[in-house]
Amino acid sequence: MSKGPVLFDLEPDPEGPRPGPAPSVADAPPVPDLSGPEAGPEGTAMEAAMRAGARPSSALAKWFWGLATSLLGLVLSVAAWQFAASLVASVPILGWIVTGLLAAFVLVGLLVALRELAAFGRLGRIDSIKHDADMALAEADLEAARGVVRQLQALYAGREDTRWGRDRLAERVEDQFDAAALFGLAEDTLLAPLDAAARREVEAAARQVATVTALVPLALADVVAAFASSLRMIRRVAEIYGGRSGFFGGLRLTRAVFTHLVATGAVAAGEDLLEPVLGGSVLSKLSRRFGEGLVNGALSARVGVAAMEVCRPLPFSPRHRPSVRGIIKSALAGLIGRRG
Repeated sequence: MSKGPVLFDLEPDPEGPRPGPAPSVADAPPVPDLSGPEAGPEGTAMEAAMRAGARPSSALAKWFWGLATSLLGLVLSVAAWQFAASLVASVPILGWIVTGLLAAFVLVGLLVALRELAAFGRLGRIDSIKHDADMALAEADLEAARGVVRQLQALYAGREDTRWGRDRLAERVEDQFDAAALFGLAEDTLLAPLDAAARREVEAAARQVATVTALVPLALADVVAAFASSLRMIRRVAEIYGGRSGFFGGLRLTRAVFTHLVATGAVAAGEDLLEPVLGGSVLSKLSRRFGEGLVNGALSARVGVAAMEVCRPLPFSPRHRPSVRGIIKSALAGLIGRRG
């Protein structure tokens, strides 16, 4: 029995052993690490949040949740009524107190429903103004453009922060003899401050998403943070432009924005926005987690720009259209060092 290792030559060379040194293991190329920094950040948290928000619900799911909600509401209403009636019969004072609380709850629920309906009405009003503006620009119709401007003034009539812009617009509206020039005046005087406020909201959301992704290592925490931050950002952008959305209106807006981004293929494009800002060499030297945070922040900025386009009552002119790279540069300036 052999007491040492046995070497079997499975494929002997027919020409015999060849001269030269034997290959060294150290000369072999390294195994690529697909999870290391060289793989590049991908922005998976923001991509997952976008795809979750853009995923359409099936008709069967809508019927299921609608029927389930109706049935649950009916059961709870009957149970609450029977509970109040039994208390009135047994302990009248407590019964009437519970009845009053139930009546107050129903009243508040109706007010919330009315507020949601009003929110949908405001969003529909902004959509109508934008549609009229597109038609006026396409047909170069000055009278239609003046009608759109009157709608804008009525939309912002109750807001003190737009008083100066509305006054300047009213003074100079008759001096414009072209639809595009009139809309340019409306952008300069009325919408420019709102654009700046919306841009600040987008920058803050991008910083928050980048920071949470880079610092929180918990699974799915970055996805939840990205989705929650996007919801809050879209709602704030809608409020700035006059379309206070409410809960269900905010969900509809979020789905519209995310669906647009998924349909245009802008979801999986975050690193391409960072390389012109940071430089490819700087981006490749970042840790994977920090790079992932920057890419998620870049995608959040792209979502914010799409939200501005959806919520703004006038379409952006080329002169006023926000730059995604400019927003990213301003938003992430405090998270990265200056390039030498």
